[in-house]
Amino acid sequence: MTNQSPHLDGPRTTGKGPLRGMAIAALSFVAGLVIALLTLIMMGRAAQSWPGSLWSSWFQRTAHTDLSQPTVVDRIQKLQRLESVVYTMDKIVTGEKESVILPNFLAGDRLLLLVHGEVIAGVDFQTLKPGDVSVTGKKIRVRLPQAQVLVTKLDSSKTRVYSRQTGLLVATDPNLESQVREEAERDLRRSALADGILQKAQENARSTLMSLMQSMGFQEVQFE
Repeated sequence: MTNQSPHLDGPRTTGKGPLRGMAIAALSFVAGLVIALLTLIMMGRAAQSWPGSLWSSWFQRTAHTDLSQPTVVDRIQKLQRLESVVYTMDKIVTGEKESVILPNFLAGDRLLLLVHGEVIAGVDFQTLKPGDVSVTGKKIRVRLPQAQVLVTKLDSSKTRVYSRQTGLLVATDPNLESQVREEAERDLRRSALADGILQKAQENARSTLMSLMQSMGFQEVQFE
């Protein structure tokens, strides 16, 4: 009888260990590659911005605005005639001629004019003189020209004869309408002045000039 001694097998390997190691190594390689790419990208951006920022810090130019008195006077004068307020009016104006002897239905001439007009007021900065402007550093003092009525006009497209009554014994006066128009312009001007158009024009001109001076770099603006 043959005695067979038991055969003891050594530890068996299934192949999972080497595969796992290879996977870990591959993942490590990919992670390292991603990190390297991100680092290169960040370095590239830094390299692009660094020379520019360094260049600008070395050679940056500071914007300079000329605040000398002649320059300021020139800038203000270029505003020319600043039309700052427009006043409009619609009304009916009456004009008539009467006879000292005969009644109106025989010798009178009466006209009603439907008027649409406007008055424009503002400041003429072309009249500004160098002595009207004083500059001290960032502070400026300006003596504003007085506001004035620049334009008084009737709108011919909207102004028309509303009614006309002429006596039986006289002809229509060809000058009556033009006389009524002239009186309407004077009345329009008087109404605008009574409503304070010049004060409003002065205030608006001051506001416009204030904005201009501040845009030029002045920190304190005074008006006289």
